Amino acid sequence: MSYKNILQIDDDIDDCDFFMEALQAVSSADYVSMQNPVEALNKLIHKKINPDVIFLDLNMPVMSGLEFLIEIKKQEIIKDIPIIIFSTSQFEEIKLKAKKYGADEYISKPSDFNELKKILSHYIA
Repeated sequence: MSYKNILQIDDDIDDCDFFMEALQAVSSADYVSMQNPVEALNKLIHKKINPDVIFLDLNMPVMSGLEFLIEIKKQEIIKDIPIIIFSTSQFEEIKLKAKKYGADEYISKPSDFNELKKILSHYIA
């Protein structure tokens, strides 16, 4: 799948900057990052943002990525937006829960810039 309008939800601004730099190196896709999943969910429901795909972190303080996933799948208007979990968590149990709750894919965050570019070029138009 090739996406042109990317939303990243991650409370770590440094991770968002790293993601954005890698994305810009491989694509001209539109990119928005949000650090608050509750705010992101509200904007999605009210169609203030309309991404083709969401890259979602799991470990966030206000609302976890799994909680966000559960909530978005309850919303008829946005439940079909593909969600790619993009997290440092390596626990198999978490990966299985994410799939169960509707995540389309699970990617472990790489620390290497070239690896991230390679991963993103697989998804981005």
